[in-house]
Amino acid sequence: MASISSLGIGSGLDLNGLLDQLNAAERGKLKPIESQIKTQQVKISAYGELKGALSAFQTAANALNDASLYQSLSTSTTGEAIQAAAGADASLGRYEVEVETLASAGSYATARLEGIETLDDSVVSGGGTLQLQFAHANGGDGESVPISIDDNATLADIRDAINAEQAGVTASIVNDGDGYRLALMSTDTGEEASITGMDWSGVDLEAGVSFSTTATAVENVGKDAELTVNGIAISSPSNQVEGAIQGVTLNLTGEGSSTVKVEQNTRAVREAITGFVEAFNALKGTIGKLTAFTGDSETAGDLLGDSAVRSIESQLRSVLAGGVAAEEGGFAMLSDIGISLKLDGTLEIDQQRLDDVIANDQDALSAFFAGDTATGGLAGQLSEAITQLNGNNGALGGAISGAESRIESLNERYARMEQSIDATIARYRTQFGQLDGMIAQMNQTSDYLFQQFEMMNAQLGRK
Repeated sequence: MASISSLGIGSGLDLNGLLDQLNAAERGKLKPIESQIKTQQVKISAYGELKGALSAFQTAANALNDASLYQSLSTSTTGEAIQAAAGADASLGRYEVEVETLASAGSYATARLEGIETLDDSVVSGGGTLQLQFAHANGGDGESVPISIDDNATLADIRDAINAEQAGVTASIVNDGDGYRLALMSTDTGEEASITGMDWSGVDLEAGVSFSTTATAVENVGKDAELTVNGIAISSPSNQVEGAIQGVTLNLTGEGSSTVKVEQNTRAVREAITGFVEAFNALKGTIGKLTAFTGDSETAGDLLGDSAVRSIESQLRSVLAGGVAAEEGGFAMLSDIGISLKLDGTLEIDQQRLDDVIANDQDALSAFFAGDTATGGLAGQLSEAITQLNGNNGALGGAISGAESRIESLNERYARMEQSIDATIARYRTQFGQLDGMIAQMNQTSDYLFQQFEMMNAQLGRK
């Protein structure tokens, strides 16, 4: 049988078109699987959105499950003399602070150096040791700090040697208009840290170099900060004063009067509880969107009728409504602190009641939300419930893994069916090729016979 290189050439039939139609019909069998895969992918995306909302709610619950939140303190100040920050061990109270003097750093400038014109000129011919003198250096260990100076050192070399030693001063060079001076500034404030002078006897100055007897050294002794707290006099070498008020750090910014109040940080607690309610209501909004029924399958929620969502709502509602075991005088239910569960499933705050609880019952509020163990309070119970829901055996975690497994199974089924379709089309192509060749052969035979009959008729006609 003759071989056909292209379908339809031998027979004249549109076998390629027919094969395409058969291929399209066969691949139509894949449509239901594709639809099922897309459905599961949409579900996984919706589950991811739900998981994000659950995570945000868990974060808000965890913030309330921290007992230190209810023990935090805040400071407020009036006046511009100080800023204040309270630590955990601060005592509640009101403090009147009068800043009389700010702490300052001492400074010292040498007499003008005569005999040098540029900073490249050598100041010291024979190196040695330069002594920096302090009012009370190194915490009482001595009153001077040695600085090693090289031979032929310039003023810039001396400056760099002092700075490299990190001796409690910063050295620089000042041009007073008529010549150069070496200037030093104490790195710490306070009288005891003051730089008071320099002893050059341990080095040999270059010939012709000397210190001016008219433009003499300039010394400014540092000062300690002087203040009173509730009338008690306090001296500090730094403008950051710790210990004057227990657990409070005062940063002195100017001279004058200020009032410091150390109070419970009610704002942080209020923001945490408000954030908790808002996060839960946002979660309810996400669930409502994902399970919405519109009567139109095109716009209905992606998780409409989903059992995992119903389980999540049921478990969270159970924890919220169940409350906690409370001691006498404590809070057992959300409603006790001014938070109610509405008919639509969202939470609502009675701001007046909540403000009263925050202002007067933070210990009981801590026991209600945080408890004395990780899951002893309502916030801990909610966080644990969400963790379980997200686990492999939880409602949401199981739903996600189930959808992923179904997609994997459908993909395998899709691949098998696609292979089967490809094999079927290949078989059709072979059969069509054989058909095309057979028809082509039959056409050739027909043409041959027709020619023979024509020749016979012509011969008979001549006779």
